[in-house]
Order: sequence, then structure tokens, then C-alpha cells
Amino acid sequence: MSKFFKIHSDDNVAVALENIKAGYAENGITALDNIPFGHKILLADLKAGESVIKYGYPIGHITVDTPAGSHVHEHNLKTDLASKPEYEFKGDNEYQPVKSDITVNAYKRADGRIGIRNEIWIIPTVGCVNKTALQLERLGSAMIGDGCDGVFAYTHPYGCSQMEEDQENTRKTLAALINHPNAGGVLVVSLGCENTNIGVLKNYLGDIDEKRVKFLVAQEVDDELEAGAKLIKELYDTIKNCKREPVGIENLIVGYKCGGSDAFSGITANVLCGRVNEKLTAAGGSTILTEVPEMFGAEHILMARSENKEVFDKQIKMINGFKEYFYSNGVECYENPSPGNHDGGITTLEEKSLGCVQKGGKSVVTDVLDHAEQCKKNGLNLLIGPGNDMVSVTNLTCAGAHMILFTTGRGTSLGAPVPTVKISSNTPLFERKKSWIDFNAGEMINGESPDELSGELFEHIISVANGEKTKNERNACRDIAIFKNGVTL
Repeated sequence: MSKFFKIHSDDNVAVALENIKAGYAENGITALDNIPFGHKILLADLKAGESVIKYGYPIGHITVDTPAGSHVHEHNLKTDLASKPEYEFKGDNEYQPVKSDITVNAYKRADGRIGIRNEIWIIPTVGCVNKTALQLERLGSAMIGDGCDGVFAYTHPYGCSQMEEDQENTRKTLAALINHPNAGGVLVVSLGCENTNIGVLKNYLGDIDEKRVKFLVAQEVDDELEAGAKLIKELYDTIKNCKREPVGIENLIVGYKCGGSDAFSGITANVLCGRVNEKLTAAGGSTILTEVPEMFGAEHILMARSENKEVFDKQIKMINGFKEYFYSNGVECYENPSPGNHDGGITTLEEKSLGCVQKGGKSVVTDVLDHAEQCKKNGLNLLIGPGNDMVSVTNLTCAGAHMILFTTGRGTSLGAPVPTVKISSNTPLFERKKSWIDFNAGEMINGESPDELSGELFEHIISVANGEKTKNERNACRDIAIFKNGVTL
């Protein structure tokens, strides 16, 4: 079996499938250096300034004359990203899904949406009542029985002493969590004197189903735990008789995220996600891709698949707007790969981005969503937000994702409020962290067919939608982090 993997026929680097010692020879290339697992080996001599090609696209330029067989990484590879490029609209792309007979068993909500879990969520309006929310989670968990998938509090440090856009984003985020259809019932817990108090927050919630959403102001009751427990009991009595029923897969919304990536994320796990993405959107389902900084250097690929000029223009605004966010804070926006990414073999941002966007497959981009904006269009949606794992999974949840496919090459136990399917990019991670990982895409490296593996992943998604617990659910790994951009008073 080959020890090097060349992704695209135009590439002048290959990826090491195991630790390679200097002197190893294959297909006319002799390794001049030790090449760590997942790192790049040069397949042709390059002069300083010439492009290094991976995924069929440049991922930067070589900084010194470098012979074939050399290890290519941060010591001799530099990003080409340095300015705002010009983008050209290439024309419309027709999105025409075909009616599918694939169904999932879900809970039909009163507003017409579906949920794939029937949980009770406790949402504090401000960090001052975080401990109260957690105490109510414990009380509620001991109280419920059959018919409810659990009681979960989602704490955060915000809701007060914020300004303008920053405070607005917190309110929109909390409202989106309260309205999420995986929660059959929601208890909103307020202190009472915060900026984002219940009276203010109600303006962001739209029509409120008083049987589904209950409100508790801690300062207005003698015993907030007793009062909260009573409200949780009322919510449980309302949702415990809800039953799953078959609904078309076009109702399903799936988010995509990668974290703790390695060089195989864009070769195995993200590629499988891309194939699943194509199958879901072809059947009329909705998918959401986020992590805008991890589109830098690969945005042209997504822009070329815009459904129309309006969506194309939204993409330009999204990309340039997020770059401006970096610049306005005096930060360079092209030094994104984390230490774990570097250790795993990813050198430049365009290399990371080209691997990241593989999760979109070849699906047509039908819309671009702002923070906490609800996904309303079928097809592939792009969501404005950073690459940070906890913020990203929160953003995806708030956009309406029923579940998230989370690819990783280094491993992470993180989970969202919604089921988070962890997909390993390599088999050693899967074997070492079976308590974290739900699906192993590393079998692609071992020669298993991408068609067969993506089919297995699709069936796993259906099982999760039907109620199968993911590892993050079994391990009680559920967190939120609200994107912050502003002054704290």
C-alpha cells in the first residue's frame, strides 16, 4: 500500500499516510526528510516563489528553492493571502431538488417545524442566574420520566452590561435557542434587573406558545427553585405525550463543522460530509456551512456555486465583512490555523479552507445567514460566524440545525445543544477515542469506497434523527458560547 496520498492530479505535494523516515522511496520520489503522519512531501522541484498545489489549487508559495522529496510545512511554505481579491459572478446555478421518499421520525411542532428530540431547555437571560439554572436542571432531571429526552440548562456570562450590536446579538441568540424545535418545552430564567430581561427578550421571540415556553423572574418569587420546579413539571406534563411520526427528509436541517482538524480532514471526513450534503440537498433538505475565516482562500469555490447574483453578492458581503471585523480589531486575518492544525500537517489558511469547504460538496449555495438568523431555504446555506468551535456549534444551533456533523482529526469532546455527530478523519483517532467519536471516515485511507462510507454515514444520520443518541449526548457534553463583539460596561 502506498505511503503517500496525492489528492488531485494537478498537485505537487502528497500527504504522508504514516510517519515516513528519510530515505524511503516511492514512485520515483525519495523522502529527503522525516515526514510526519499527515504532513506534506514535495513531488517536484520548486523555485522560491512558485506555488505549492494541493486539492488542485495553490495553498501558498515555497519560500526557498526546494527539491522533490522535501518536507513542506511552515519552515518553507508561506500563504498567498494578503488582500481583498476581486470577485466575478459567473452565472446562475439551478437548484432543483427531487422529491424523495426518505423519511425521518420526528416531533411535529405547532409552528410547522420538526424537532428530532423532545427535551426541556432552561435558558438563563443573564449570567447572574447560571447557578439557579443548573440547580433547576438537576431538579428537573430527577422529576421527569418517559416522554422527555432530558432537561438541560445552557449557561453563559452575558445578558447585561453589553452595548449596541453586542447586546443585540446576545438577545437574538437567546431567542433562537428558546425557539429551537428540539426543545419541546423551555423555561426562561431571569434575574429581573438585567438589560436583557424577560420583558425585553419577549420582543425577539415572535408568537409565544405559553404551554411550551414558561418564564421565571428570580427576584419576584420567594423561592426560585420551588417556583422553577413547578414550571418544569408543567412543561413535562405538556410534552410527555408527544409522539414521533414520519416526515419527509426535506424538513431536516443539518449543520456542518470541523474542529481539531488535521491534514486528513479535507481528504476523508469532510469529503464524506460533502457527499452527504449533496444527497440531502438533492432531496430538498437544508444544510448549513459556517466558519467564515475558514472559507478565506477557498471562497471562490463557493461563490461559483451561488444560486443567483443575489446570493453571490451576499457571499461577497459575508467574506469582506468578516475580514473587516479582523482589521477593525487590528488583527491579521490570514494566520488562522491553530497549533493543533499545524501539528496535524495544515500549514496555511488557504490549505485549511480548501479542506474545510469540502463539507459543502458540490451543492448549490441558496442563501447566506446572519448570526441567529433562521434557515428558511432548502439547499446549502452559509452562516456568518467565526471558526471557534463552541461559538460555531452555537451559531449552527441558533440557525435551526437539528443536528451537527462535526469532523475532527485531533479529537474533541465538545457538543452542541443539538446532537453532534463526531466524525474522525483517521482510524487511530477513532480507535483511541471511541468514547468521543461516532463515525470513522479514516477507512477511506485504508481503501474503503467513499460511496459506501458516505452511504453508511447517511444512514447513521437518519438513525440519529430517529432518536439514536450521539456520543456527546451520552457523555452530557453540551455547551453554548455566544459570539461577542463589543464593550462590557
